[in-house]
Amino acid sequence: MVKSMNVAWWVERWASFSPAKTALVFGGETISYSDLHRRANRTSCWLQDLGIEKGDRVATFLHNCAEFIELYLACARIGAIFVPVNFRLAPPELEYILNSSRPGLLVYGTDYAETIYALNLSERRPPLLWAKVGPGEGVPGSRDYSSEIAEFDGRMPFAGSALSVTDPEERQVIMYTSGTTGHPKGAVLSHRKTFFNCLNAEIFFNLAHDDVLLVVMPLFHSGGLFIMASPALYKGATQVIEPRFDAEALFRDIEEYRVTTFLGVPTMYRQLFRVDPRTRADLSSLKVCAIGGEKVTSQLIAECHRHGFRVRQIMGQTETSILLWASEEESLQRPGTVGRPVFHAEVAVLNSTGVLVKPPEVGELVVRGATLMKEYWHDPVETERTMKGGWLHTGDLARQDEEGYFYLVDRVRDMYVSGGENIYPAEVERVLAEHPGIEEAAVVGAPDEHWGEVGHCYVICKQGVNLTAQDVLGFCQGRLARYKWPAKVVFCRDLPRTPLGKVRKFLLKKRMQED
Repeated sequence: MVKSMNVAWWVERWASFSPAKTALVFGGETISYSDLHRRANRTSCWLQDLGIEKGDRVATFLHNCAEFIELYLACARIGAIFVPVNFRLAPPELEYILNSSRPGLLVYGTDYAETIYALNLSERRPPLLWAKVGPGEGVPGSRDYSSEIAEFDGRMPFAGSALSVTDPEERQVIMYTSGTTGHPKGAVLSHRKTFFNCLNAEIFFNLAHDDVLLVVMPLFHSGGLFIMASPALYKGATQVIEPRFDAEALFRDIEEYRVTTFLGVPTMYRQLFRVDPRTRADLSSLKVCAIGGEKVTSQLIAECHRHGFRVRQIMGQTETSILLWASEEESLQRPGTVGRPVFHAEVAVLNSTGVLVKPPEVGELVVRGATLMKEYWHDPVETERTMKGGWLHTGDLARQDEEGYFYLVDRVRDMYVSGGENIYPAEVERVLAEHPGIEEAAVVGAPDEHWGEVGHCYVICKQGVNLTAQDVLGFCQGRLARYKWPAKVVFCRDLPRTPLGKVRKFLLKKRMQED
């Protein structure tokens, strides 16, 4: 039972059953399941040779690539904990995650050498090894991933209870999400969670061994790694991996590789609509198109259908993976619904006292079952606040109708989603509070036709200080990933507050609408 829940074992089994079957297509290279198993083994041996042991963390700062999958499998094979990090992060954001997870090894792409260089890796305590993927010198002291793993070609990693996974509840991945307190939280995900998430995805996508999945969602995200890549490996399917989303390239991939399954966020679909219809490719191979990651309007669903993408919806989060889903017909016939619970999860709506509410009352969306995270990494307070009474509290306000369909109403917290990326205003506000001329800043999400939502920032300057919007945005440079920057800066003399001084953001949103 332990092996059957380990993604590395799935690849080993498919390498035995269907060795010539294509597992990955990346950069024009075709990698069979036999090849992928061999690559994962040599990477496992390399990790062990570097001194990486069971329970140690291995962090990656990579775009979508074959090496990402190799490292993911190798960590699962030897019991190391995989820590995929968003390659868009600025140096201080990456620094925080490294300090939190304390990996023994960081593998980065040379495209991001400038970010890595700013970290002064040689001075880190405890010591950290680092290796580069891709052409170029990279950061001084970097090991070369490709040349070093080649030395272990054809070898098998050491096994045993102290060197590999022996319990499906063991930690497999730490995936960081933005935090409402201004810092990311590390969701600890077990092998058991990955396995049951793959079972849910198998049902949702109706996955088969001969399916071809197009992976353009970032692999450092739950959508890319756990909703697309891992289920493909579980079924022995083929995945076509693109380093980044490109609308025109996506059309070409679908036709060339006869793609059957695709998942994208609304921003991706909007960009697909803008491609000249005369240059679009044949979409007849597509069986399932899924959409999720942020708010999905009924107008967008209808537009997807008009452009040849008969989409079905998913809703979830890193801590839970897919929670709810709606078929193509339900998405059209029940405007606004995010569907019903996936097979391997229980979903409910609770009021503020933890009591189940009756339809159509509004409460917090909660979930329990085999697809939940174990905890937040080294954060027992936040873990206890999120997981209580046997339920994981999602922070979303929702209602349910009499037939069991769920509808999102708002977020308990202030997070907004821009282009598929979760953005927490507290994180942006914490950075802006460091500006010497800013007294206070408050950020709220605002609707945006292209990105879904963008940030509007309300700024109070210190007495005698005059700033421009460019001054505020320029301060974000190097401190925040670009996608987290506010789209609009408004200067004001005060902010609406509660009697205790807390900013009333719903009044800020009202002010924003009036403006």
